Amino acid sequence: MRLELRKRTERSRAMAIASPLIAIALTVIFGAVLFAFLGYDPLKALYYYFIDPLTAAWSLEELVAKATAPVLIAVDLSVAFLLNTWNIGAEGQYTMGAIFDSIIPIYFWQWDSWMVLPAMMAMGMIGGAFYVAGYFLDWLVRGPWRDPGGYNFPESRDFSEAAILHPMINNGAMHWGAVFALVAVIVMAILLGGTLKGFEVKVLEQAEWAGAFAGFSRKKMVYFGFLLSGAFSGLVGISTVSGTIQQLQPTISPGYDFTAIIVAFLGRLNPLGILVAGLMLALTYLGGESAQVTMGISDKVARVFQGMLLFFVLACNTLILYRITISKERKEPEPKDNLVPEEEAV
Repeated sequence: MRLELRKRTERSRAMAIASPLIAIALTVIFGAVLFAFLGYDPLKALYYYFIDPLTAAWSLEELVAKATAPVLIAVDLSVAFLLNTWNIGAEGQYTMGAIFDSIIPIYFWQWDSWMVLPAMMAMGMIGGAFYVAGYFLDWLVRGPWRDPGGYNFPESRDFSEAAILHPMINNGAMHWGAVFALVAVIVMAILLGGTLKGFEVKVLEQAEWAGAFAGFSRKKMVYFGFLLSGAFSGLVGISTVSGTIQQLQPTISPGYDFTAIIVAFLGRLNPLGILVAGLMLALTYLGGESAQVTMGISDKVARVFQGMLLFFVLACNTLILYRITISKERKEPEPKDNLVPEEEAV
């Protein structure tokens, strides 16, 4: 006997809604088992992960700040995923957006105008749509864009005051990039729910042959999806280099792309669901930091916890589309010795 996955003829709408909640519940259960196995009090660890960060006065601002980049990238990934196209290049889009965004404050660092930030946003979105990054960023900050007054450190000059996304609250962690994420969620919700483009995406997702019959071009929609997702990833780039580090450095991303995949699927590829999922994942980041400080839990354990969440999200999504069946293997007939073909028999 063996286990097989067979595609379901119909998808359960109730299960589609419940699957993220099931994934979260399974993560909590197995996370508690993990903490107990490592010698930590599981209830205490879960408290520091999910409750303690919400009791601090600074938690809301930190929560939004940590959710901004994953939400924005997850929104852009959802377009490609809805078209049944795997976009795993969000990190490159993000990096190119940051590079293009930095052209103005590095080459035109004396330009002091209200137009600097809008121009940087446009450049960042164009760069994100170009998609390819590789080691280009590292070469730039160690070569032509290295700060001439930076004592040979691999980093660009500091951005001017006009090129900085300032905190929304004085000396706070939440900058105006959070508004970009909220606007992206609203725009994508309107695009998918109330426009012809959104209708095309849904038709091509569910029945490509029907879309082709209606005259929808999958190839054009894939290009559209990648360009749009690249533009949003470019906005994440400007949010980081202009709002957080305020210069260009060899490493600007802590791995947002894979985090955003968790957020995208946990939010069921729905913009509003992605917003909620992003805030929840940001809560696990804050909780992981809290657990590290108070209980001495390794940061690697915190990453394992997030990896478990991704595993259960994907597993629950798989079970929405497929059902597990047990099949009996057919025994192959044993070959007969000295078998002579019929046409050669005498």
